[in-house]
Amino acid sequence: MAANGHSGGGPAHAVGSEIVMKLWRGDESGGGFEEYRIPAQEGEVVLDVVHRIQATQAPDLAVRWNCKAGKCGSCSAEINGHPRLMCMTRMSTLPPGEITVSPMRAFPVMRDLVTDVSYNFEVAKQIPAFTPPLKPAEGYRMAQVDIDRGQEFHKCIECFLCQNVCHVIRDHEENKPRYAGPRFFVRLAELEMHPLDTLDRRAYISERMGIGLCNITKCCTEVCPEEIHITDNAIIPLKERVVDSRYDPIAWLGRKIRGRPVPTSAAEAARHTGAAATEARGNRSGAAPAEAASAGGSGDAADA
Repeated sequence: MAANGHSGGGPAHAVGSEIVMKLWRGDESGGGFEEYRIPAQEGEVVLDVVHRIQATQAPDLAVRWNCKAGKCGSCSAEINGHPRLMCMTRMSTLPPGEITVSPMRAFPVMRDLVTDVSYNFEVAKQIPAFTPPLKPAEGYRMAQVDIDRGQEFHKCIECFLCQNVCHVIRDHEENKPRYAGPRFFVRLAELEMHPLDTLDRRAYISERMGIGLCNITKCCTEVCPEEIHITDNAIIPLKERVVDSRYDPIAWLGRKIRGRPVPTSAAEAARHTGAAATEARGNRSGAAPAEAASAGGSGDAADA
């Protein structure tokens, strides 16, 4: 077996050969695979072939794409049953024979290869935002080790391949209202591990984001085009933090001493952020925090 996934006898889909590609065609009411045959060209990726089919044989084919450089996350699909980016899947790496391209299975089909991924944007709205403390006079300072811990999470391109392959929602549509999914566990880990964040989201992650439903099969890590270690570096540490917050007496005591706000929704987190911003404006204007908070209140408070 050759390194590119097929047996010897020359590269698969070499120049001069014929590509047999089956594309899923249809909409929310149903559909099926349609076969297209097109000559192979040198150095192509799957998206190139789909575009040539669209230009020469199927002008009404719907396909979502943007950068064609593996950075926008738009062209996610299932190629021979494997969730991948079409623009990053080289034809030469695919085995000989017909190639199937279908839309991501975890999301509703809009048309052909385009799916409705708005579920992910709705989940994103529910995540309490980054909430730093008041900026000290000397500015914020962070240790390099704390910066490095969350650096890989910033690489996420929101292709949602990890969401698509996660069986918790792929096979159980009913879980979507109470399960954030791997992409947003990465986001939550990024926030929770940030040395300047002041919110305690651990109860929220457990009760509203459904991290307990994840059984760490590492499917999400395997399909990530940015090679983020989603399971090992985001999901498992979050699970550990949630357990510590509930059962570790030292962690419980530390939480009581530090007094980190515990939001129950993104709106509540926004109120914490707004209160901090109000206090910061008061400090910059020379007023004490208590005076800034009482602006517009009674005369006694204003005179204090």
